[in-house]
Amino acid sequence: MRTRTDIAALALLGSIAGCGGSGGSDDSGPVTLRMTTWSANDAHVKLFNEIAAEYKQSHPDVTVKFDALPFESYTTTLTTQIAGGSAPDLAWILEASAPDFVSSGALEPLDGSIENPAELLPSATALWKQDGKLIAYPFSTSPFGVFVNTDLIQAAGQKLPAGAQWTWDNAIAVATATAAKTGKQGLVPRDFDYKDWTNLAPIFDGWGAEAWSADGKTCGFDQQPMVDAMTFIHRAIFTGKAIPGPGVAADFFAGESAMTITQISRASLLKDATFKWDLVPLPAGPKGEYSVIGQGGVGVLKQGRHAAAAKDFLKFFTDDANSAKLAQFFPPPRQPQLNAATLAKTNPLLKPDQLQTVVIDGISSGVVKPSHKNNAEISQAVRAALDPMWKPDADVPTVLKGVCAAITPLLAQ
Repeated sequence: MRTRTDIAALALLGSIAGCGGSGGSDDSGPVTLRMTTWSANDAHVKLFNEIAAEYKQSHPDVTVKFDALPFESYTTTLTTQIAGGSAPDLAWILEASAPDFVSSGALEPLDGSIENPAELLPSATALWKQDGKLIAYPFSTSPFGVFVNTDLIQAAGQKLPAGAQWTWDNAIAVATATAAKTGKQGLVPRDFDYKDWTNLAPIFDGWGAEAWSADGKTCGFDQQPMVDAMTFIHRAIFTGKAIPGPGVAADFFAGESAMTITQISRASLLKDATFKWDLVPLPAGPKGEYSVIGQGGVGVLKQGRHAAAAKDFLKFFTDDANSAKLAQFFPPPRQPQLNAATLAKTNPLLKPDQLQTVVIDGISSGVVKPSHKNNAEISQAVRAALDPMWKPDADVPTVLKGVCAAITPLLAQ
């Protein structure tokens, strides 16, 4: 959920960047680099530290420390640190905040600081460029898929539809039947929790719905594709009971639901799973097959103390070898590495066909989750305007008209 603090903090980026370039780069003598991340996952942290330790072997005066900030307040904390004069040297950036960070001038351009830039997919870097310059590196370009608890579905006497039968109508039917039969939950859009509406994009994009037009100027919530998609979601929640309702928590990875929509970086949570599971692409919607991508970028802060050293470490962190290692959790933007054989080497929990259909095919055809300059304020306005929809008797078209009334003036800014 975006708060007023998020909005105020992001608004500071432009003014900070305009107040005098670098925060005083000093790379003489021993250097400690701080890189903020939003993941405290043990497997992720172990890999980051291994990469940092390898870098230190050839750069003994440089120590890299990873600072995991809580995901739900990540952007707020990061921008507050920047505003308070304690900016990290490097930082992960959520795709939703990319337009604000990229346009603010708060990040060092990375041209010349990335190994083999010709390998990067143009579709993967589009969100992270300004005036042709790469401002942040999209280390994670990860399509959404559906993890399925096949044991739970079988216990409910259900079978996962395949091929042309894998549609949203059929997926919700299975989720509804499984929830009713087992007492567990059906389908969980992970990290939605009736706050981050962008995590519904992996569903509503199946109707061809858009939060706003490609140029960001026209609201799409009141258009028929979004009305149809949100009506479908509303019925799945309140009529079919396929999606947990407001206030109901269910963790797929603890065996509490039949399915969840998320990315492959979560697969590590299944290492010790006590149930059989599968990973499949998003179901086809009325517009056919499609894919939705979540991205994470990493940038070098101008306000950091060691910009030159940070850019050098970033080049190492994102080179071909380390990009292949990071691909275990974060699909890379490098074209040569986007094949099932390469990804399978670092993704032992996933089968080559799962990597091909969900990740590789998804990246080639997918669209990135909604983002917009001034995203924090816009997303907060959307969330607040959607609140009336999360009731059994909601008038969905009227609620969506209210969303457009709330955000149209913001889109025009």
